[in-house]
Amino acid sequence: MTIAAPSDTQFALRLNSLTKKFGEFVAVDDVSFDIRRGSIFGLLGPNGSGKSTIIRMLCGLLRPTSGEATVDGVDVVAQPDKVKSRIGYMSQKFSLYRDLTVWENIQFYGQVYGLRGARLATRRTQLVDLVGIGDYLNKLAGNLSGGWQQRLALACCLLHEPGIVFLDEPTAGIDPVARRQLWDLLFELSGQGTTFLVTTHYMDEAERCSRVGYLYLSKLIVCGDPAELKRMEIVHPAGTRWLQIDCDHSTRAYVLLRNTPGVRMATIFGQSLHLLVDEDLPDERLVEQLQTAGIAVLATLKVEPSLEDVFVTLTRDRAEARLAK
Repeated sequence: MTIAAPSDTQFALRLNSLTKKFGEFVAVDDVSFDIRRGSIFGLLGPNGSGKSTIIRMLCGLLRPTSGEATVDGVDVVAQPDKVKSRIGYMSQKFSLYRDLTVWENIQFYGQVYGLRGARLATRRTQLVDLVGIGDYLNKLAGNLSGGWQQRLALACCLLHEPGIVFLDEPTAGIDPVARRQLWDLLFELSGQGTTFLVTTHYMDEAERCSRVGYLYLSKLIVCGDPAELKRMEIVHPAGTRWLQIDCDHSTRAYVLLRNTPGVRMATIFGQSLHLLVDEDLPDERLVEQLQTAGIAVLATLKVEPSLEDVFVTLTRDRAEARLAK
């Protein structure tokens, strides 16, 4: 399979059998996926699965061992320097100058990207308004809260109007309100045509992505939209169903039910349990077991698996397959 020519404007990024080895260690193993323009693609996986290595290759910072990739139609192997002007990058760790003010950081990075005069002034005003940081222009970046630091970092990486932005765990360590506000900004920008590749460990963020790819031990094991992934056969074994039990002590209920015959998997969600159970296991039997242990059951509901259920199932399946070899 050959990656489409630059004239193909349907996709912002295309990867075909992308591989990266460090000596005998395979960091990224034969990974292929496409990202449509104006979409938000979530790249998930445990630490060390290859997410950051893929981003470094797509940014032109690391040469692939084999395979192909294009970013905005540019071949990252043949023309890595041409990639940099087309992309924005925001790291998990705040990497701007802490001893400069918000205004000074925006001014500095605008000049780094080659903006001058009226063009720089216009983009500076647009980005300050977009991220809502106008009240903090004279404050040192190092004194901002985590949420405002990420807004500033996003503003700086967007100054040169990149069509594609890489966000490496952009909401790690910030509060839920700031996370929601940052995602609202991403939705707004996506609606305007900006393409995002986001790495995250938060399943609620993965649910918001247009499509999701899941890496495990350097391999892409699944890729699709969240609803599609939840319908995978491996998550719905024949003769089973998903059940949610709301109770007043979920941790005790989890310990009690996880090894119950007929319960194939159990996961805690706040005051609820998500259970994968045999189809012929009556709800009443589980409720009675909990009530006998002094745990009040508030409700039982038939549910669909969450993305977390999907990824836990996939990870467990791959781990068991490796052990069986």
